[in-house]
Amino acid sequence: MFMFQRLVEGPGLRLCALALALACALTCALTWGLSAGAARAEEAHAIAMHGKPAMPADFTHMPYANPEARKGGRLTWGILGTFDSLNPFIVKGLAVQPIRSYVVESLLARGQDEPFTLYGLLAKTVETDDDRTFVTFRLDPRARFSDGKPVLAEDVLFSWQLLRDHGRPNHRQYYAKVAKAEAPDALTVRFDLTGANDRELPLILGLMPILPKHAVDVATFEETTLTGPVGSGPYRVTAVKAGASVTLTRNPDYWGRDLAINRGLNNFDEIRLDYFREANGQFEAFKRGLYDFRVEHEPLRWHDGYDFPAARSGEVIRDTVKPGVPQPSEFLVFNTRRPVFADIRVRKALTLLFDFELVNRNYFFGLYSRVAGYFAGSELSAYGRPADARERELLKPFAAQIPPEIMDGSYRLPVTDGSGRDRTTLRAALKLLSEAGYDLDGTVLRSRATRAPFTFEIMVTTRDQERIALAFQRDLKRAGIEASVRAVDPVQFDQRRLGYEFDMIQNRWDQSLSPGNEQYFYWGSAAADNPGTRNYMGARDPAIDAMIGALLEAREHTEFVSAVRALDRALIAGCYTIPLFNVSEQWIARWNRIERPKATALSGYLPETWWSKGEPQATQTK
Repeated sequence: MFMFQRLVEGPGLRLCALALALACALTCALTWGLSAGAARAEEAHAIAMHGKPAMPADFTHMPYANPEARKGGRLTWGILGTFDSLNPFIVKGLAVQPIRSYVVESLLARGQDEPFTLYGLLAKTVETDDDRTFVTFRLDPRARFSDGKPVLAEDVLFSWQLLRDHGRPNHRQYYAKVAKAEAPDALTVRFDLTGANDRELPLILGLMPILPKHAVDVATFEETTLTGPVGSGPYRVTAVKAGASVTLTRNPDYWGRDLAINRGLNNFDEIRLDYFREANGQFEAFKRGLYDFRVEHEPLRWHDGYDFPAARSGEVIRDTVKPGVPQPSEFLVFNTRRPVFADIRVRKALTLLFDFELVNRNYFFGLYSRVAGYFAGSELSAYGRPADARERELLKPFAAQIPPEIMDGSYRLPVTDGSGRDRTTLRAALKLLSEAGYDLDGTVLRSRATRAPFTFEIMVTTRDQERIALAFQRDLKRAGIEASVRAVDPVQFDQRRLGYEFDMIQNRWDQSLSPGNEQYFYWGSAAADNPGTRNYMGARDPAIDAMIGALLEAREHTEFVSAVRALDRALIAGCYTIPLFNVSEQWIARWNRIERPKATALSGYLPETWWSKGEPQATQTK
């Protein structure tokens, strides 16, 4: 500093001093700017889609888990269907889905009390910038696969490439957005997301399943297998009975058992997954105590089906859980790939013909409500709400296809008199069908152009689905429509549903409070002809694609809510489904040998938080 002062005090050097001063100021400004940028991209223990994580860095356990839960015992699941593969990451085959969470872990884990927040698991920290143009994960040096080998950055890069090129359609779609991936060191992975314009992508990558590079054969990865995968999770596959059962045994050397995110979780020494091909047989097995819990979906059964000795004595406990996420909603889905459902006027007419009031009273004991749209019971639902300024701005390019009543919130689903013979809705439906080119010929509805009768098939797989389909069949008969009801086993149902080999099916899409990239998988245009996605209706709508893009780009919660509601309006306007009913509660029945925490997560019931009371369990066989 002294030499600098002498220099600038010299005659003729004022200009040089000014230049040096400006350079110094510029350096300071750049330094400040870099520091500010670094501050926006600090390493953190968690990442939230919107806002900040609820749990601090020093949290000890999640509020919905009991850290003092007893360890030991066995939890037996009863699953409807079958399996022919232990690889849940490919399209081919019917996979054992719990492998994904119990055997194979991801970089981060969900906080089940928040809309979409992830906490460190295999990755100890996560780092991203305000624009989310990159994400860096730093692995926990303690992380190990079940064979004892460490989880390294090369395994993360390998998993990303493998699933991008050979994984399920959602994996291929998500991971292809990454511009560049690199490993600065053995425990660090950085993904460059430049140009993705997807603020959810860092979280999607955080949920990426991590597979061991040394234990996966890329050449055979897309083939079904009954060999248990090597994972880093708390359980290992120890026994497989093809198509019937899988046994998972807790890894005594599990590396992550003391992590705060895991305290109170994974309490059973053994988890057995037993498969049943038929729903009534599955329920009878539960009554005999052959498996420990069931999630009930049939109101009739929940209402009067639990009058058996173990339920009367209190050995079987029935829990009613009210989650905070959008209500699961059941729909009859039009496969618009089929010419019979290509005209929206036909789809609107058939929606008018479904008599919800009659079905709810006679079959469901009035336990259900009915809402159009896909985010019922939450702030994300557009049904009954007028569009705000942001929604109108987003939907302006597509205004011609969104009816005014859907925009102003006045649209309502048709309400019948509950008699099964409502003439008002029948007349309105026949008018729409006439506009679409169909006329009644006596008691048969025929195409005006070809004289072919209006017929289609409703595919079902459960007793409850069949009862709804038969009721709808009667409604359709009044309009001259011949609908056949075909009952198939769960295996065939899943295969035909995944391959879009149906006219109409019943389905539900479970939604969270933070819908994101999976919405492309549900109803994005690119998914319409891609087998294995959940775009069962075959929607191809630029408005839907644009609204999904908008919700992914939203930075603030209010903008996000508006984008999701705009998506809901576009889906309602497309009339891709007939809304059946909304479920506001989860019905759980469990044998009293199983305990659960008093606290319930925002997402609802969580078997991974349960534990055994400790009584001896006799080995059960089907």
